[in-house]
Amino acid sequence: MARHNLGPVTDFPEGKQRLVEVEGRSIGVFNVRGRLYALRNKCPHQGGPLCAGRVIARLESDRPGEYRYSDQEFLIECPWHGWEFDLENGQSWFDPQRTRVRPYPVTVGPLPTKPTPGPYVAETFPLSVEEAYVFIEVGT
Repeated sequence: MARHNLGPVTDFPEGKQRLVEVEGRSIGVFNVRGRLYALRNKCPHQGGPLCAGRVIARLESDRPGEYRYSDQEFLIECPWHGWEFDLENGQSWFDPQRTRVRPYPVTVGPLPTKPTPGPYVAETFPLSVEEAYVFIEVGT
């Protein structure tokens, strides 16, 4: 898996979603309650722009007439036909065994400070990183 720097974490404010292009793929990155998720921006139903949809909390119920919204599990709703997919794993709400959208691992951390080895030697200086960056892993 290749790791890609998407920019500083401040570019991904809470409650917002942002489209990024990685290795020719359109990927939506979501910050929901401080947690980052990434999904392929293509609904498997008819190829709609999935990540342009709204993020909703998963509805839970123990019995008829009682319901509550989860504060830990979230879905993205395709803007074309309303198909819903779990932000965590990309599974569809209606057919989790067969229909899903590709999720991507997202991590937050400092920029690497160790230089890449090469044939040339250059003078180096100590460096400190003050801001965290968002990274995504994409397999080929």
